Amino acid sequence: SETTTTTTTTADKPYAIARGDGSTGGGGLPMPKKRKGNEEEEEGDKNDNLVRPKVGAEMPKGRPSWFRVPAPSQQEKSRYSEVKSSLADLNLHTVCEEAQCPNIGECWNGGTGTIMLLGDTCTRGCMFCAVNTDSKPPPPDPFEPFKTAEAVTQWGVDYIVLTSVDRDDIPDGGASHFGTTVELLKAKKPSLLVECLVSDFQGDLNSVETLACSGLDVYAHNVETVRRLQKFVRDPRAGYDQSLSTLKHAKEAKPGLYTKTSIMLGLGETDEEVIQTMKDLREIDVDVVTFGQY
Repeated sequence: SETTTTTTTTADKPYAIARGDGSTGGGGLPMPKKRKGNEEEEEGDKNDNLVRPKVGAEMPKGRPSWFRVPAPSQQEKSRYSEVKSSLADLNLHTVCEEAQCPNIGECWNGGTGTIMLLGDTCTRGCMFCAVNTDSKPPPPDPFEPFKTAEAVTQWGVDYIVLTSVDRDDIPDGGASHFGTTVELLKAKKPSLLVECLVSDFQGDLNSVETLACSGLDVYAHNVETVRRLQKFVRDPRAGYDQSLSTLKHAKEAKPGLYTKTSIMLGLGETDEEVIQTMKDLREIDVDVVTFGQY
């Protein structure tokens, strides 16, 4: 009989594989087995096909062709340069810079930025985040709300996002600092829409209410991932139910307030887990859910 050998080239591969989509490899590690005493407790087939993220784990082979972003414009009079200069002059921090976001050029050239309040050092250490961490960061700048209002007015934007590091070292988690910033922004430009992407305030609902009633338009807090993967992704002081409770209370404290959250994909979650998370969010009347990758 005759044997035929076929050599497969990139051009012969299915389109999705050739461009990087659907490629295999990497994807984290298998879920650890639960232990009972000194013996591993078998859970049947429950976790056999589930994986979890791991820092330093092998990355998937190849990248999609669309997985590219333009480099920031270095022209002296570009919008990017204007935004960067304004932030430097006022000594403000952005999550765009501190978290090393690859989309910084696209956003800043479009005149959009996310200002990070309460300094650039976080009291928590989530596995996915590149922001500096310390149990005792420097105290917040009391003039930061005024500087922020001034900078945003200079930009001339109609929608601004305020976020921050976690500040578990502050009694109210920085809620009043946020509230003051929102009030000053609204005073300078009443038509400005303000979104605040905040921490869980350690579950302190009084802090949630302080911010929810400050005059902001969108109260955002990210659950980050599905319930099963919380401990592999977020700091131990964060939690799925704690996050849900803050989103729920924001809506209760200020009826009609838009609430928003975000979920990272590609961490080992299943379609069913994502759908269940969406159901949990719908149950507490969250208005907006975004999906992305960090």
